[in-house]
Amino acid sequence: MGTQTIFKQECGMNKSELIEALAQDITVPHREAAAITNTVIDTMTEALGRGESIEIRGFGSFVIKNYGSYEGRNPKTGKKIKVSPKKLPFFKVGKDLREQVNRNRKD
Repeated sequence: MGTQTIFKQECGMNKSELIEALAQDITVPHREAAAITNTVIDTMTEALGRGESIEIRGFGSFVIKNYGSYEGRNPKTGKKIKVSPKKLPFFKVGKDLREQVNRNRKD
């Protein structure tokens, strides 16, 4: 098995594959599926950038979490540094998605 095959299995579906799946599923040209996908991603990104949350029932929700400042260490020097407060997007899985993932689980 080549390196590309191994990487493909580890990373799952990428944006291009999502576009291709959409194009096939709703039978639209690739260009149209790409426009739809980009619009959805851009709209979600803009909403999160404004601090809004996004809820997709059954799938999950995206929220912004606020993290306060703290004292960390530079891994190279060991010197103490102050880490500034930040906001990060966080995904909270929905019940339907969680059940689907666990139904198809391979232990």
